[in-house]
Amino acid sequence: MKSDMSFQEHAQSFVGKAGDKTLKVGVVGLGYVGLPLIMAFHRAGLPVLGVDIDAGKIRKLREGENYIEHLDSDYVQEMAQSERFSVTTDFSELRSADAIIICVPTPLTKQREPDLSFIEDTARNIAPHIRRGALVSLESTTYPGTSEELLIPILEESGLKAGADFAVAYSPEREDPGNINFKTKDIPKVVGANTPDERDMALALYDAIVKTVPVADLKTSEAVKLTENIFRSVNIALVNELKLIYARMGIDVWEVIEGAKTKPFGYMPFYPGPGLGGHCIPIDPFYLSWKAREFGMSTRFIELAGEINRFMPERVVMTLI
Repeated sequence: MKSDMSFQEHAQSFVGKAGDKTLKVGVVGLGYVGLPLIMAFHRAGLPVLGVDIDAGKIRKLREGENYIEHLDSDYVQEMAQSERFSVTTDFSELRSADAIIICVPTPLTKQREPDLSFIEDTARNIAPHIRRGALVSLESTTYPGTSEELLIPILEESGLKAGADFAVAYSPEREDPGNINFKTKDIPKVVGANTPDERDMALALYDAIVKTVPVADLKTSEAVKLTENIFRSVNIALVNELKLIYARMGIDVWEVIEGAKTKPFGYMPFYPGPGLGGHCIPIDPFYLSWKAREFGMSTRFIELAGEINRFMPERVVMTLI
């Protein structure tokens, strides 16, 4: 049945529910991004619903078992006993959610091209269950244009229209697993949407757990995350190359960095190592490289940084032998 409420009225209702903590938040993908996110919303007093295709994760969470080492196991147990917490493998239960946040992987293919199959599959599973007036927010790292070119068209297969029946936002994840100094609640959230009403809804959602930073639109928010990780990749490659050069000169690169970082402006320390670890930095920059080719642009810094960082493990082994 079609609602008589305008989209603006839906947006106002959404904001009101976020304020009085009756907004139900669904999180799809309960890994190192999704689980701390759902914990943050639960701590803030909102009802939460977790969805994951991994039945093992769902079983563990229902039993209060934590499967991510750096998270608070005691709070996972507390959530499991809460009436405001539920988890499932059944996407149809998202019909009860006011907000649906997508936190699924975005790897590269063997050809180093974006693999958006997880986003695509998730969107198709979500589409039949979106409520009018609901918000869908994507947090997975991807290239600028993904929300508009891939996510929204799939969601609109439901017969509802983005910006008219439901809202879409992009707010890049900024998790740093194992970093004891920064937890989800401590890291500002960049939030982008294409219309003022949609942006207001997304800001109201994330304001419940963290300081928000609004940006102009979906593409801008998608670009923010790539910029952050490209910055790290390029600077790590630079210091890795400096290490090789200084070692040949008989200079201790670690002492150089310690001296350089005493400058209170214009310098940020990065440290050499045997290549790149983690999921994001070795992968995310190449999402922009791939998209840039569509616009006839090359990304020489990104490609060179990737080449240097990929060579470092071999260089370390060669040094040891």
